[in-house]
Amino acid sequence: MFVQGLYSLPMAAGDDRALLRIGELARRLGVSQDVLRAWERRYGLLEPVRSAGGFRLYTAADERRVRRMQSHLARGLAAAEAARAALAEDDGTAVAPEPVSVERPGGTASDLAQAPVPATDRGLARLAADLRRALDAFDEPAAEAVLDRLFAGFSVETALREVLLPYLHDLGTRWATNEIGVATEHFASNVLRARLAGLARGWGQGRGPCAVLACPPGEQHDLPLLAFGIVLHRNGWRIVYLGADTPLADLGRTIEEKRPETLVLAAVDVDRFQHSIPDLAALTRRTSLRLAGAGATAAVADAVGAKVLAEDPVTEAQRLTPST
Repeated sequence: MFVQGLYSLPMAAGDDRALLRIGELARRLGVSQDVLRAWERRYGLLEPVRSAGGFRLYTAADERRVRRMQSHLARGLAAAEAARAALAEDDGTAVAPEPVSVERPGGTASDLAQAPVPATDRGLARLAADLRRALDAFDEPAAEAVLDRLFAGFSVETALREVLLPYLHDLGTRWATNEIGVATEHFASNVLRARLAGLARGWGQGRGPCAVLACPPGEQHDLPLLAFGIVLHRNGWRIVYLGADTPLADLGRTIEEKRPETLVLAAVDVDRFQHSIPDLAALTRRTSLRLAGAGATAAVADAVGAKVLAEDPVTEAQRLTPST
């Protein structure tokens, strides 16, 4: 399978020429490719060159400019002002414009994708409400536009912890109480899974410690675990992701092959763990085992010699360091 990641070119010492294709740049920054293209087209924020094969390639300088723009957006600047400020820092003419509050009720999906988001609780609450409304209406373009705004205006960690993970919890509650049907739950989950999968691209690369992530047999709810892995990778880990409903025999073979620093199993139902206690205890003799999700109780962890990750996925991923 082809991996859209680092693009190898001969490099001289100190050279800042193009190295990244847009997919890898988007993954690093937590911004969709569509938003990056829009910022390039509208504001000249990115300065790609063409490879011999015709690919648009981006430099470390492009990445730095986008990060500066994200920082200015988080302060509340309008997109055009944030871009001007980021570009000005390249040529030494930087100014410090005052943040402005921009309200854009309604508007098209394209408007929503580019509207700036103030880094305040109110801004996040509005985005969360817009996302819920779009997903409940089966409006994928509107939902994608809200997600573009969210990841353009806030860090990946903030977007996950303050909007997406609470939304998933609420989605599960509404499904369990028959407030929404299976179709709504599946639609919303698939839209969010696609976005998270984009953020996860390339997470098996690097030289950091390895973590194997999976759900035990019968457990289908893996989106919080996916979010956990994204943040874990952003903190230097390499991820081997097995996902939902993973046979424990396969887990054992994966551990034997990959020799991970840790294995994280997540489940919302404690029965998923209790039905496998002897096998889980065997896994703890081969690697450090951590249990996560609502089904991860202290009693089960004690029974198998594992640790419990009791906080939200983002917090636990940020806390996890090798050999802890």
